[in-house]
Amino acid sequence: MSAPAAEPTPRQMITAGAASTVAFAFDLFDLFILLYVASTIGPLFFPAESQTLQLAATYASFGVSLVMRPLGGAVFGRYADRVGRRRSMIVTITGVGVATALMGALPTYAAVGVLAPVLFVALRLVQGLLVGGVVASTHTLGTESVAQRWRGLVSGLVGGGGAGLGAVIASLVFLGVSAAYPGEQFAVWGWRVMFFTGLAASLLSLALFRFLEESPIWKAAAAAPRADVRPARARDLVAPGRVPVLLTSLALVIGAGAQYYLTSGYLPTYFASVNEVPSGPRGMLLVWTSLAILPVALLVGHLSELIGRRKVFLGIGAVNVVALPLLVLALGGLGPDDTGSLLLYGLLLTVLANASYAAVPIYLNERFPTRLRATATALVWNGGFAIGGLMTTFVTLASPTVADIPSRLAIFLAACVGIFLVGAALSPETRGALERPDPIDETTPSPRLEGTTS
Repeated sequence: MSAPAAEPTPRQMITAGAASTVAFAFDLFDLFILLYVASTIGPLFFPAESQTLQLAATYASFGVSLVMRPLGGAVFGRYADRVGRRRSMIVTITGVGVATALMGALPTYAAVGVLAPVLFVALRLVQGLLVGGVVASTHTLGTESVAQRWRGLVSGLVGGGGAGLGAVIASLVFLGVSAAYPGEQFAVWGWRVMFFTGLAASLLSLALFRFLEESPIWKAAAAAPRADVRPARARDLVAPGRVPVLLTSLALVIGAGAQYYLTSGYLPTYFASVNEVPSGPRGMLLVWTSLAILPVALLVGHLSELIGRRKVFLGIGAVNVVALPLLVLALGGLGPDDTGSLLLYGLLLTVLANASYAAVPIYLNERFPTRLRATATALVWNGGFAIGGLMTTFVTLASPTVADIPSRLAIFLAACVGIFLVGAALSPETRGALERPDPIDETTPSPRLEGTTS
């Protein structure tokens, strides 16, 4: 057996939580940029006669990036399980910044024809692979580096706080770039500058990583005698007894991911296309709705430490299955001058939807042993959010006109919250299980130990 992990120091807890949050925020910032410029780059890379088809093509390019995330989680999760969370974080964050910046340098359809969307989608695939890899380290290092009583809070900080911070940064950058390149200039240079900022985000993250220490739980496992540790193998994720864990976890994350993308992820386009809010006021609305995510994520994450992960998931799901569809329908009836109501409904949407996944990172960590944790957490999180993220494309495709989007969105939200509730209902309570022996590992013989003697 591995030795107990060293008690984390206050400095280590703060730097691990901060680095994981910032890394995930910039990771999502790079991903969000497309959502903020979707209506601008649609005609530049995916010209089409129908406005909804054009939006659908743009969101499809967002979708292919999401599809690559599970593969990235598997590749870099295995890397994080073998060589450490910190090293994996540095490699993937650097790669995401470079891939995002390169998108801003691409020629448009008018310049090179069909090669333009091909190159754009290719870079989205690379970006998706690396974004998936970031999750392997950010969603494990933070929670593994704090004492038990803070793990729910850090889960909310990294998962929800990182998402909120990433959206706020994207909104502020969008506001600044829109002001610097107003009107038609945004379609010429503004969208390129948006993508170029991805490289600056990576450089800022790397500066913070200088103070980052490796996870004490991973270090304890890595220092254990080799004969006492089962080898990490991909097929262990589908070992007897592990498949139900994967399926219930995946259902929960699909539902949470869909709630996130169909609200926070869809709001930039919803405000622009359905409510017809100009770019300046739209950017401010998105800043305020994104800022609301952090406090609610911290509160819900810590609540899961007090009353349990499962109770939190079931309670939030019961509220959201009714509230989210009603809110998007109400939001759809507002015009660009209804600023107060737009802000109120937008805040309620983002607060409720983002509360659903605040405790998901620690929940996933507690469902898998240290030797597989980064791989499994990244694979399930990325897989679930990839499927959830594709819902934005399906909503747009299911809407013959922009006026049909609110009703289709309400239907999709109700169905996805239902999936979330099923995953929560079939999941056990996991609070406190991060350092417990894994029951599946305990009952499955290790091939490394076969034929050895004690």
